[in-house]
Amino acid sequence: MTEQRAVLDASVSFLNGGGLAVEDFRLDLPPAIAQAKGKAQQQEVGRLLVTHLGLAMVGEIRITKLEIVREQHKGSRGILAAAAAAGLELPAETTAETQRRPRPEGRLVELSHPIRAGLRTYPGLPEPVIRPFLTREDSRANYAEGTEFAMDVIEMIGNTGTYLDSPFHRYAGGGDLASLTLDRLVDLPAEVFHLEDSSERGIGANVFLDRELRGTAVLLHTGWDRHFESDAYRSNAPFLAEDGVRHLVEQGVVLVGIDSINIDDTEAGSGGARPAHSLLLDAGIQVVEHLTGLEQLPASGATFTATPPLVEGFATFPVRAFARLP
Repeated sequence: MTEQRAVLDASVSFLNGGGLAVEDFRLDLPPAIAQAKGKAQQQEVGRLLVTHLGLAMVGEIRITKLEIVREQHKGSRGILAAAAAAGLELPAETTAETQRRPRPEGRLVELSHPIRAGLRTYPGLPEPVIRPFLTREDSRANYAEGTEFAMDVIEMIGNTGTYLDSPFHRYAGGGDLASLTLDRLVDLPAEVFHLEDSSERGIGANVFLDRELRGTAVLLHTGWDRHFESDAYRSNAPFLAEDGVRHLVEQGVVLVGIDSINIDDTEAGSGGARPAHSLLLDAGIQVVEHLTGLEQLPASGATFTATPPLVEGFATFPVRAFARLP
């Protein structure tokens, strides 16, 4: 295919003052932009000019002359990136450049329950209520024709869906959600213990003896998420036993998550003791409850992320929890 270039006169203004003008400036064009027409072509050539020159704080781009000529490409910087950003189709032979860009490896796996109005996470806790603050219909009076928005209010307890407990959940002097640092929430090495066929409700220390756990997110896959929102979810649920808690604290784990109704035993026979919450949160180890989909993860090698918003003076909040497979 014969290569094409743009010959243009143009001016560029900058948001912080000043400007730039070019005359008979030549740019390599990918076929998709060379074949575009009219105003759309001018816009894409203008973007390509800015990309090629590496300009920042750009305000207005004005092209006063544009001619497409048949010339061999000289290697203008950014022509493939500009075409891709414009959503224009590139020939197969030009995609090698973009394929060389480093990308995170591994499939992402969703580990959170979706939140909706009326979701029952834990018996006795209020269910979310979602109501409009501004409907699309009412918003039309505030905007140009064809422009509308929805603005909604959600009322919910922090313990809704898949959520994270900060130390403030258990201790008045503990760190709140806003105190949590990203290095203890994002891309944590995940050690997953698949316990769905265990005959014991309590998960003890012996389960963890075969692995080095310092600095990891320990995820307890019990399979109990299959009962989420049902009456069976509350009764005889798996939990982390106290000796297991003490072992994880000694090992220096960063976070512990479980796909059960609570990380502690909530049956009447527990007497209201909450050793998992008490010991883990006292050690600054975050707790994530009501996970789902842990069966998709390998025992080791994945990473885990669960980030709540930065809310000051608040203890618990839903998270978008996910893993990246190796």
